[in-house]
Amino acid sequence: MEIVQTLAVILDSTIRLSIPLLCAALAGLWSERSGVVDIGLEGKMLIAAFASAVVAYNSGSAWAGLGAGMLAAIALSLVHGFAAVTWRGNQIVSGVAINMLAIGLTAILGNAWYGQGGRTPNLEGAARFPELDLPFVATLKDIPVLGPIYDIAISGHAAPVYLAVLALVLTALTLKHTRFGLRLRAVGENPAAVDTAGVSVAGLRYAAVIICGALCGLGGTYLAVSQSAGFLPQMTAGKGFIALAAVIFANWRPWPALFACLLFGLLDAVAIRLQGVVLPGIGQVPVQAIQALPYVMTVVLLAGFIGKATPPKASGLPYVKER
Repeated sequence: MEIVQTLAVILDSTIRLSIPLLCAALAGLWSERSGVVDIGLEGKMLIAAFASAVVAYNSGSAWAGLGAGMLAAIALSLVHGFAAVTWRGNQIVSGVAINMLAIGLTAILGNAWYGQGGRTPNLEGAARFPELDLPFVATLKDIPVLGPIYDIAISGHAAPVYLAVLALVLTALTLKHTRFGLRLRAVGENPAAVDTAGVSVAGLRYAAVIICGALCGLGGTYLAVSQSAGFLPQMTAGKGFIALAAVIFANWRPWPALFACLLFGLLDAVAIRLQGVVLPGIGQVPVQAIQALPYVMTVVLLAGFIGKATPPKASGLPYVKER
């Protein structure tokens, strides 16, 4: 029974640590499926984390913080869309600029407003998302194996966790089974054919980058208002780039992206539990080496150990309407 409890705790940590990655991966999937490459996921999550923490602290409402975080990330997404779709600029350069803007802006504003080195004051009470108990927890918790997993790993998360799972389901259903999803995927593959059919290529791509911003806002808000008790400078710590690796690993598909994010989350969870552990024949592993595990896995996956990944054919290519 103790083994089941331990596994349930590790699964709980895996889920908590993978949610920001899942939100960013879904965001990147929406954007890149429409043909807009977005390496600015990191910056959008960071600006969302900052905006959500500031508004949650001043309003005392975590939900107000979520709204602010999503709006801030959508604003940066629209900047990226304006550069990439309207002006047909280099999408990589635009993404890098967004990341740099978010890092600098959050640090400067945070220090100017609160004087704590870029941090925001700690969030307390209603300014943070509480943990929610799912139905039938008391009834199922005594059932062997299933009970502890449902009680510890599945139940007891904050609202953004369940919103991220809902976003995953809606993403999978929308992209595969709706007219909007079909058109969006077609724009990423052959925008000229979509334009010939009388559908706005720019409109679909703007819709995709707005959805991308909303999902980055959800992930960034979860980091600051749920997982942590406020904003810390550069608290995203490369999660946007890891999410991009997860999208490539998943070959731009929603459900495999979930499993990729859970894999990275598991590595993070194991790294936390291994800190200070003495391994036979090795001794105590340096903390830095353990903390580097998720990033090493990212490099390994991107180095080509994931098989052939085929992006949308029009990915990163600005569309020029034929005269």
